Amino acid sequence: MKKIALFIIVVLMVAGFLAPSGMSESLPKCGKVCLDDECRCGKAPSEVREPISIPKSGTASRAAALSEPLSLSECYSLALKQSEIIAINADLIKVADARFLQALSIMLPHFSFISNDTQEEQAPAPVTPSTATTAEFESLEPARSSDRRFNVTQTLFNGFKAFAAIKGSKFDKRQRIDEKVRAEQLLLVDVANAFYLLIEKMEDLQANKRIEAALSDRIGELRARERLGRSRPSEVVNAKTQLYSVQSGIEVVKNQVTITRQLLEFLTGQPVHDIVDAYEIPDTLQTEGYYVAKSDCRPDVQAAKYASLVARQEYRMVDSEFLPTASLEADYYTQRTGFEKGVDWNVMLKVDVPIFDGGYTLGKSKEYALKADQKELEFKRARRKAPYDIKDSYVSLKTALAVHESLRKAYTTAKLNYHLQRKDYERSLVNNLDVLAAIQTLQDAQRNYIHALYEAKRLYWQLRVSVGEGMTETLNDTF
Repeated sequence: MKKIALFIIVVLMVAGFLAPSGMSESLPKCGKVCLDDECRCGKAPSEVREPISIPKSGTASRAAALSEPLSLSECYSLALKQSEIIAINADLIKVADARFLQALSIMLPHFSFISNDTQEEQAPAPVTPSTATTAEFESLEPARSSDRRFNVTQTLFNGFKAFAAIKGSKFDKRQRIDEKVRAEQLLLVDVANAFYLLIEKMEDLQANKRIEAALSDRIGELRARERLGRSRPSEVVNAKTQLYSVQSGIEVVKNQVTITRQLLEFLTGQPVHDIVDAYEIPDTLQTEGYYVAKSDCRPDVQAAKYASLVARQEYRMVDSEFLPTASLEADYYTQRTGFEKGVDWNVMLKVDVPIFDGGYTLGKSKEYALKADQKELEFKRARRKAPYDIKDSYVSLKTALAVHESLRKAYTTAKLNYHLQRKDYERSLVNNLDVLAAIQTLQDAQRNYIHALYEAKRLYWQLRVSVGEGMTETLNDTF
């Protein structure tokens, strides 16, 4: 029976249903992470399922697509459709278009059709009581008049208010567009942070499970040696203590995986099962000055500049109220009654010269001048702050890349040390504490490497956004 059971286990392992225990696995380079099955780290990127796009319709096809792994670009596309902030910014662009039409209407003529009907009681003619009769008073009827006309009003001069309004509406639209672009970039940072944090926790969970399997194998080996009298009971107890500690850590990481997945689901607006990372860390970076030189082109800086220009145009619109206004109004009558019957048209030139309004216009002008200065200061602050944001992101990424490389070497060395310690233990060259210490060192090195790997990827996207660039298809470009 033992031979039959051993034969079944060997067959299952060959068929791929059982994964051999131990710490011979390396970290997954393909980026494929699954919540249900352990990632096969030996797969090449070509063997990993390619991410597919989510179909827009079809219940069955949508359910099949949701089971496919989502890439970062797909999660970002879903988040763009789900985000209320992006939708609000899109509406603000439409509001700017509406304001442009309002400003343009000041310069264009206004054409309308007016219909007036008037009815009033006519005063009776003066008569003496001796000659007036009841029939004469009863014959008095109310007077009626009506006119129908087309009216055209054209503003000739309004203190350049229309020109300032048109310029301000154009600047307002550019500001809203840049704010929308910046909101999309900041959303990319949120999605990238949640995406890579989820991968990090899932791989951390798999790493803990591999450590748990190694400790379980270690305990089984120690028990076998204990029965032969080659190990002490305290060695088994010591290994169990370390195993229970790892198992408690697994539960903590499971909770972190659940919370992080819920965050990504909140951003994308749909359940997230599997995710796949198709990006690699860039090999090189440009110099710091290369990125800092792009700070003025960042969307938020441009939006602050246009906001300053909008405030300046609003100030000019208020100042135009100190100047006189002139307008031309013409009427063409299609129907007219009363003593003006027969007069078909008239034209009126209206000039309004402001003299004194109690200081209202002056106070309003000072208020908008201060608002324009405030927007100018906000623009200067955004322009001065942007280079420091880029420098901070650049230094953080450069440090993370160096830490990642060092921890990669530490993890490789820890794996080699673990295998050597096991061989030495089999030859009775080291004791059990040395093997357990090697397992603990391997666990720490592996988890630190996983954290450094995805911390570097998160910082890469933060650098891109701090420079003012968005999504890209590869991380290998030295943007």
